[in-house]
Amino acid sequence: MPSARRPSLSPTRTRPTSTPRTSRTAHRPRLALHRRTAPVVDTPADAAAAASTPRPRNATLAALGVRNLRLYVASQVLTNTSGWAARVAQDWLVLSLTGSAALVGLTVTLQFVPMLALGLVGGVVADRYSRRRLLMVTQSVFGLSTVALAVLALTGHIQAWHVLVAAFVGGLATVFDNPARQAFVHEIAGPQHLRQAISINSAVFQLGGLVGPAVAGALIVAVGEGWTFALNGVACFAAVGLLVAMRVAELTPAPVVARAKGQLREGLAYVRRSPRILWSVVLAGFVAITGVNMATVLASFTDQVFVADAGGYALLTSMLAVGALSGALLSTRRRSSRITHLVLLAATIGVVQLVAALAPTRPVFIVLLIAMGLATLLYLTGSNTLVQTTVAPHLRGRVMALYVLVLLGAQGVSGTLIGWVCEHLGARAGMVACGVGPLLGALVVGLALARRSDAGVRGTVRRFTARETLRPAHEVAPAA
Repeated sequence: MPSARRPSLSPTRTRPTSTPRTSRTAHRPRLALHRRTAPVVDTPADAAAAASTPRPRNATLAALGVRNLRLYVASQVLTNTSGWAARVAQDWLVLSLTGSAALVGLTVTLQFVPMLALGLVGGVVADRYSRRRLLMVTQSVFGLSTVALAVLALTGHIQAWHVLVAAFVGGLATVFDNPARQAFVHEIAGPQHLRQAISINSAVFQLGGLVGPAVAGALIVAVGEGWTFALNGVACFAAVGLLVAMRVAELTPAPVVARAKGQLREGLAYVRRSPRILWSVVLAGFVAITGVNMATVLASFTDQVFVADAGGYALLTSMLAVGALSGALLSTRRRSSRITHLVLLAATIGVVQLVAALAPTRPVFIVLLIAMGLATLLYLTGSNTLVQTTVAPHLRGRVMALYVLVLLGAQGVSGTLIGWVCEHLGARAGMVACGVGPLLGALVVGLALARRSDAGVRGTVRRFTARETLRPAHEVAPAA
């Protein structure tokens, strides 16, 4: 028979009945476990899969161990690099045929106008239909349009209006390709490799924008515009073949969104209610409006400051790509992305560009270009990762469509803006203008986050004070 427990004579040791010993001790291991593991998940099923998967020593190599992801990355390397090369070849061909810079600008406008007008619609379509099949269709359209240009150019029948029509068709395909491609990453990688897959995909996309123009310059000089178009067509059809070769059974099923009214407004309202996504999109617009379009300002530096030829321009572009490649390698090793990190990276981009505007010699300018490429790639991959790992799965296509719309739309405006500054005020003034956008964005978003954080702290203090004031006297714990 167990002995009776003697009551304590000290009133200060009496425990309140509302807080038993077992409830507090049982809660501690949960807190410790929560601090150790913070997987990126979208649903309870994803949470269970992420929890049951051990963290590998090299998460990037583990992600590339997924067969479907390897096929997808290979397709993106082909299409992004050759696609950017084909766009540069289009612009150069129009200039060669007509000698009109205005028609070159019209070619660029026709590539971006469909995205500005229908970009959000492309996100709705990406949420309703199979993203893998959408990518097959869009890559086929890209391939057919560029193969047509290749045939016309190689046979000597090419005219300027042919290039303009092809640019518009490519812009229409981009409307549906971009959101589907961004959202398809989750289906390929699954929850356990999602962050690394997003970083790899973002790095490949941004590297294509930096390396593609350099490849275009070499191809145009070596074999001409026609074979540059033909190469892009082959790459697009190869990408379709890689998508077909994927194992559908190994894809993570995406939520099926039935056709309904108000789905576009639903996506916009979701972004407005999600501060992390909202401020990430706003900051991306500030950075892209001047900070990431380096082609025009580097051409001006080559011609006005360093007085070099096309080889000098290729050298500067290559150094920017070297920095971007370094940033891509670093981004795949990063485990988390925060909005405060993005603000600091945007400020870094702006500061490096302001310093580069004052560079006295070309070697100093090259070092700053490498730093610029590294910071820009880290920012772009971090921003994309933050948005994709925060958004709800059934809204991923619509939210990514808005993000891409802001990013590419701002870049479209950037070319005209920076070109005007370089032409009228000089190359160094153009580089200063490049730094204004990222710095202004870091200032605006940083102040907004600081005000939000300060308001949250004040609200917490007020709620705590009110709760302590309203508690009955017998519930207040005595002082030690």
